[in-house]
Amino acid sequence: MVPLGHSLYLVGILGLLCSTGYLLLVLTSVLRFVGRHEQYPDFSPAVTLFKPVHGMEPQLLENLESFFRQDYPEFELIFGARDERDEALALVRQLSHKYPHVPVRIAISGEPNRPNAKVCSLERMVPLATADYFIFSDSDVRVDRSYIRDVVAPLANPQVGMTTCLYRGVPTGGLWSQLEALAMSVEMTSGVLTANMLEGMKFALGPTMATRREVLEKVGGIGVFADYCSDDYLLGNTITRHGYRVVISNHVIDHVVMNRNFRDSILHQVRWMKSTRFSRPIGHLGTALTFAMPFGLLASIGAIAAGHVKTGIALLAAALVNRMALAIASGITALRDRNAFWYCWLYPLRDLMGFCFWVMSYLGTTIVWRGELYRLVSGGRMERLTPATEDTGAVVVDHLA
Repeated sequence: MVPLGHSLYLVGILGLLCSTGYLLLVLTSVLRFVGRHEQYPDFSPAVTLFKPVHGMEPQLLENLESFFRQDYPEFELIFGARDERDEALALVRQLSHKYPHVPVRIAISGEPNRPNAKVCSLERMVPLATADYFIFSDSDVRVDRSYIRDVVAPLANPQVGMTTCLYRGVPTGGLWSQLEALAMSVEMTSGVLTANMLEGMKFALGPTMATRREVLEKVGGIGVFADYCSDDYLLGNTITRHGYRVVISNHVIDHVVMNRNFRDSILHQVRWMKSTRFSRPIGHLGTALTFAMPFGLLASIGAIAAGHVKTGIALLAAALVNRMALAIASGITALRDRNAFWYCWLYPLRDLMGFCFWVMSYLGTTIVWRGELYRLVSGGRMERLTPATEDTGAVVVDHLA
């Protein structure tokens, strides 16, 4: 082999071996997850569910309505927005009239005075809760009727401080939405289940975080995370450092992809990667070895450059099969995501893109979030670069039911 081809071949083979080892870990963790038979007592305390909203989003009405339709004896919904004229609040009021038996309140937080606007909103919302069991949930998720019951049940164990949920990506139209949905269903699920198997859950996933009031107070309250991008990771991690367990619920939720065009999707996924880089720098560095397609391409190019065309084709095919197997294992077996099955052939492209996003996460420290510019600094803190307006404070403008 020529020197360059030989080097490419060796790097590619090493990377393929590592990604294959990762695939085996994922398969084991998925089987462990679906095979568990945890039994929880009949436990149904009163629950407050917090849901910050920010403008109109794809399928927002269906998402919000799924929380009104819960099969649960006693719960309340607290919605938060920066501005009482927020378009999403019109849907909240519409649903409140449709489901008058569900207690609903709306809190207007004003413009955030710290970098993480969602946490600033939640900090204003938490004091309004009447229950001692909390669920924090994003606006772009949709759930089944058993959601509250399923995520609260593990909290009957006093050693469990938080419950979180895996999620299926739901595309909303177009190639970029489809690719981002695959990333949610496959890449995220694979990493979470493998981490859970190897060291236990030491973090949480933002679309759902359920906890008790006493636990949240013990870690200092939700407001201590208002300067960070990965508030979900840090909240779960802080809870485990206080001696509690974080567990993954059996309830899998739908996470609706908001980004339909190339630019928005890329910005979102690079922000995702950069926030991980600053929150978990060592783990993020090792993530490079979980990708298969870049190494399959390198090995293939190296083999073909040396005149071994059949070997090069075989190595590329091995990488393709590797990634499709990963998509089926995580998407179908763990999440029952039909989209991941029908589009598993597309996941190798997403894997290659994921590696590019990983590389881009080391190019600069700025991110775009909700149209505003921030800089990430050590420990995952954010510095807002877009000028902030004055924080107007929290006002409860509606007590709808």
